[in-house]
Amino acid sequence: MCSIMGWCGVRAEEESFRKGFDATKSRGPDDTRIIDTGNGLLGFHRLAIMGLHPEGMQPFELDGNYVICNGELYGFEKTRAELIKKGYSFKSDSDCEIILPLYREYGCDMFSMLDAEFACVIYDGKAGKYIAARDPIGIRPLYYGYSDDGDIIFASEAKNLVGLCKEVKPFPPGHYYKDGEFVCYCDIASVKEVCNDDLETVCRNIREKLVEGVEKRLIADAKVGFLLSGGLDSSLVCAIAAKRSDKPIRTFAIGMSTDAIDLKYAREVADYIHSEHTEVIITEKDVIDALEDVVHLLGTYDITTIRASIGMYLVCKAIHEQTDIRVLLTGEISDELFGYKYTDFAPSAEAFQQESEKRIRELHMYDVLRADRCISVNSLEARVPFGDLDFVKYVMSVDPQKKLNTYNKGKYLLRHAFEGDWLPYDILMREKAAFSDAVGHSLVNDLKAYAEKYYTDDEFEAKKDKYSSPAPFTKESLLYREIFEKYYPGQSAMIVDYWMPNKSWEGCNVDDPSARVLSNYGASGV
Repeated sequence: MCSIMGWCGVRAEEESFRKGFDATKSRGPDDTRIIDTGNGLLGFHRLAIMGLHPEGMQPFELDGNYVICNGELYGFEKTRAELIKKGYSFKSDSDCEIILPLYREYGCDMFSMLDAEFACVIYDGKAGKYIAARDPIGIRPLYYGYSDDGDIIFASEAKNLVGLCKEVKPFPPGHYYKDGEFVCYCDIASVKEVCNDDLETVCRNIREKLVEGVEKRLIADAKVGFLLSGGLDSSLVCAIAAKRSDKPIRTFAIGMSTDAIDLKYAREVADYIHSEHTEVIITEKDVIDALEDVVHLLGTYDITTIRASIGMYLVCKAIHEQTDIRVLLTGEISDELFGYKYTDFAPSAEAFQQESEKRIRELHMYDVLRADRCISVNSLEARVPFGDLDFVKYVMSVDPQKKLNTYNKGKYLLRHAFEGDWLPYDILMREKAAFSDAVGHSLVNDLKAYAEKYYTDDEFEAKKDKYSSPAPFTKESLLYREIFEKYYPGQSAMIVDYWMPNKSWEGCNVDDPSARVLSNYGASGV
C-alpha cells in the first residue's frame, strides 16, 4: 500500500503540500519523493511490494510524462513483454512502470484494459495536463478537492486534503478525470446481459474465478498473510491459498477476551488447512482506547464501519508490530455480491439485484474503506480476491433469482461452489455473523455503553441537531460524528448515509445496523 498526492497547477505550494502529504506517511514508510513537474507537484510514499529495489521508486517518468500509482496490476508481466516488443524498455520490476507506455499507446482507453486495483495520477507533459483514475470498485482510495486558487488536488486520503481544500470528495470509482471532467470507463455494477447458466455451471464458474482471483493475489515480492475470521468468506480465501501454496500460510484471527464468537471457528479452519495460526485477544479497554484513532484513520462516522474497524485495526496493528508480513488477503465484497442477512428479506429478484448494485457502487465508502485504512495505517497492503474484476462482473450478471435465499441458506451459490474438501462442512454451511459481532458481542455492547455514559439525555438532545446529512440518531452515532468533525470539519458529505439494511423491505425497518436486530439472526450468534 502506498500514498499518492498531486497538486495540479503552477501555484502549488510545496510547504502546504508536504504538510498534507505527511499525514499518510504510514501508507508508504519505505521512501518518499516529491517532484515538481513544472506545472504542479507529485508526491509518492512507497511501501515496497513488487520490485523491491530502488529502481521501483515512483514517480516514473517517460519523455516528460510522469505517473504516481498506488496499485497492483495483475498479469503485468505479459503486458510488459508486449510493450518491450514495441520498443519500450524498463528499469525496474514494478508493475506500475507499464502505465506510462500504456498511456502513450492507448491514452485514457488504457484504464478499461487494466486488471487492477489502483489509483493513479498522470502528468502529460506534452499536453501540460493531468489525468487521474481509480479502479472500478474503489479498492484503492483516491480523493480530490480544489485549492483556493482553483487547482484540483488529488490524494490517497481525505486527511491529506483537509486544510488545503474547502470540500473534500471521494474520486468516483471506475472513472478517469481529464480536462475538468470525470468520465466513467467502467460501471462494474451494471449488467448488460443476464447470465442464465444452470446452477452447476454457475457454481463451477464461481469456484474457478475465485480461485484465479486468489492465485493472482498471492504473487508478491514481500511476505503475504491472511485475515481469518472463521466466517465463510475469509475461510474460503485462506483455503484456496493453502491449496495453492507450497508451504503453510500464516493466518490471523482476533476476538474479545470474554465472548469471541469466531475464534473457535477460525481455529477449526486453521487446523483443517494446516496454517500457521495466530490469535489476537483484545479487551474492553483496548476497544475504547482505539476508538478515536480508528475514527481518525477511517475518515467516517458510519456506525457499522467503525464497529467493524476496531477489531481489524487491532489485529493489523499486531501483525505490523510482531511479524514481517507486508501483504494481507481479506474476505471483503462477498456480502455485496451474494447477500447479507437482511437480503433474505428481499421482496423480489429484481429488488435483490438493485440492492446489490447499490452496495457495490457504495463499497468504497464502507467495507472497502475499512479494509484499506485499517491495513494501510499499519504499513501493510490489502488485497481483496472477492473484488477480482472478472469475478465481480460474472457474479453480478448471474440471474438474481438464483441468488435469492430460496435454499434456506444464504450465499448458497458460494457455499455449493466449494462443497468438497475445501473446508469442513460445518464451516461451509454456518450462518454469517457480522465481523464486529463475531469479534464478540461485547465489542458493540462496550461501545454503546461508553457512548451512553459519555452524554446525558439532555446533552444528546441538544447536540444531535447540530448535524445533518445525515443526523445522528443514537448517542453512539453522535459520539462518532463528533470525533469525525474534530478531524474532518464540515466534510460529512464524503459519506452518503449510514450503512443500514434497506428499511423499505418488510423485516428490515430497524434502528441499528447490526444483523443481531434482525429476526433471522438465529445461529449467527453462536
